[in-house]
Amino acid sequence: MKILLSNSSKDPFYNQIYEQIKSLILSDELKDGEGLPSMRKLAYDLGVSVITVKRAYDELEKENFIYSIVGKGSFVSENNIALIKEKKMQAVEEQLQAVVTNSKEVGISLDELQEMINLFYKE
Repeated sequence: MKILLSNSSKDPFYNQIYEQIKSLILSDELKDGEGLPSMRKLAYDLGVSVITVKRAYDELEKENFIYSIVGKGSFVSENNIALIKEKKMQAVEEQLQAVVTNSKEVGISLDELQEMINLFYKE
C-alpha cells in the first residue's frame, strides 16, 4: 500500500492518510477483507505518530470503510463498499444532470460538452 504525505498540503496528515486509503478501497486496489498495515507499522513507514494513523483509521471505521478486531488488526469492510460506491454513483449522476441542464441553458452542444468532459477526465 503506497501512501504519500505532503507537507505543503493544507490537509492534516491524518486526513491525507484517510483520503488515500479510502481511494484505494473505492478503486478496489484494497480488496474486501484485506488487512491494513498495523497502526505502528504505517506510522513508522510514513514518519508520523501512531496517533495520526489511529485518527485516520478511526475515521475510516466510522465511515464503514474498515473494521478493527482487537489483537488482530484492521480490515477492509466487505459489505459496505458496494453501498458506498452506489451512493457515489448517485452523486455523480445528480451532478451530471445539473451539468447537462446548465449546458443546454447556455447553448453548449453535446459534442462540446463531451469534449470538455474528456479534457477534465484526462487531468
